[in-house]
Amino acid sequence: MFIYLNFCFCALLSQTKTGIALLYDEVSENAYDIRLKLTKEVLTIQKQDVVCVSGSDHSANHRTVTLRRQPVGGLGLSIKGGAEHKVPVVISKMFKDQAADQTGMLFIGDAIMQVNGINVESATHEEVVHLLRNAGDEVTITVQYLREAPSFLKLPLGSPGPSSDHSSGASSPLFDSGLHLNGNSINTAPSSPSSPIANEPKYEKRWLDTLSVPLSMARISRYKAGTDKLRSNAFEVLALDGVSTGILQFYTAQESADWLRAISTNISDLTLQNVIHMGWVHERLEGTDSSQLYKFKFLALKGSSFYIFSTPPVSTLDWVRAEKIYNLCEVLFKIHKLWLADDCWLQANLYLGIHQDFDLEDHRPYCFSVMVGHGKSHYFNVELCSELAVWEKSFQRAIFLEVQRTGSKTYMCSWQGDTLCFTVDFALGFTCFDSKTKNVLWRFKFSQLKGSSDDGKTKVKLLFQNLDTKQIETKELEFQDLTAVLHCIHSFIAAKVASVDPVFIDSQSIARKYMYSN
Repeated sequence: MFIYLNFCFCALLSQTKTGIALLYDEVSENAYDIRLKLTKEVLTIQKQDVVCVSGSDHSANHRTVTLRRQPVGGLGLSIKGGAEHKVPVVISKMFKDQAADQTGMLFIGDAIMQVNGINVESATHEEVVHLLRNAGDEVTITVQYLREAPSFLKLPLGSPGPSSDHSSGASSPLFDSGLHLNGNSINTAPSSPSSPIANEPKYEKRWLDTLSVPLSMARISRYKAGTDKLRSNAFEVLALDGVSTGILQFYTAQESADWLRAISTNISDLTLQNVIHMGWVHERLEGTDSSQLYKFKFLALKGSSFYIFSTPPVSTLDWVRAEKIYNLCEVLFKIHKLWLADDCWLQANLYLGIHQDFDLEDHRPYCFSVMVGHGKSHYFNVELCSELAVWEKSFQRAIFLEVQRTGSKTYMCSWQGDTLCFTVDFALGFTCFDSKTKNVLWRFKFSQLKGSSDDGKTKVKLLFQNLDTKQIETKELEFQDLTAVLHCIHSFIAAKVASVDPVFIDSQSIARKYMYSN
């Protein structure tokens, strides 16, 4: 019950949010329109682009469109930009139901690459205006959508505007040039409207995901790199793996503050949710004399991993610098000693049938071990029984959450010279299949596993009961790391039992039984 309540509480704190922002390029010193999409776990940056939604497989990168100039409204578009501002000339306005809009193939933000076959990629604003004005009644233009249009062009993000054009009559690269693009039509009668041909592909302008930044253990920086100067209405989000959003700018201080709070809230919630438990313990060292038997270590259960540190992690980079990192599905927690009185102690195995590897001649109470792959183990001691109970509960919870999150684990194995794959699946149970053909060789539910035995090295025998014949079937497999596989099987079975009967797991808790009885 605690786990589900905790998830609900975190969900209430976390925020989802979508909005328009700017992405600042420190090299070019330009900013580009983007859309931010914030979810509980990820911040996604989206950029607008033109995509083909039906018709042929023509690339949306370059589109060639023929416009028929109208006596009223001309080409039905306005343009901005030019080589003098180190940007191509782009369509800055389109007017509803006029020539450009009727094609269905032109969009605000399209950069004009050619006019009637003449390349204008490096042309000035005035040169493109002149070409369009004198191109005749039919104008063929080739365009490409400019995904990173500088914000100083002030291009609208919406649909074509009304048919009236309030653009300036004089051409200027930073102002819409529209009315004068009508030119002088040769025909006085209205020409047939521009419209898409039946077999032509259809296009739409959409927001597309370009970068997703995971928020777990991410950090936010409002300072300019290498300085103590705050950015104005801007910040950067950096993921644990170093992926950066870049500099996100906002139009107002309020917008910047709202987004900063929302992202920070989600980062904080994820960190608290992922870190199940952490704290100091003593680790017993092997091959040392009694005076140096134990050493302080800092343990953490976070996300999918069990971490061992010599000092607590204080930055995101410290998590990848841990002394040891183990997958939670492949470890086994085991209580060894509980102090009952001054002159006696109880050695207790939380999970029966696990081989005891430790020499317990010391007299420290409240000891537990974490068994890992390749038959290795870490042996720990804490000061209080309540600490031991917390670690026991935390390991159970962390392992169960990881099993539910990952759903299944697959291991390479072999038998009689054949390379196979063995999968433990939370929903399906056990499956063995050929690694090359993927053909399933056998499959059993968790409830069909009736026993197992192994040679302590690489080979294991799994005993399953056939549901039809009620006979026991023995399946023999060989693994490179048998211990990790056996621990994984145990984790999945324990999680399965806990999902059906949560009280059962609590009833098996040795530390909590002792603590509550006293």
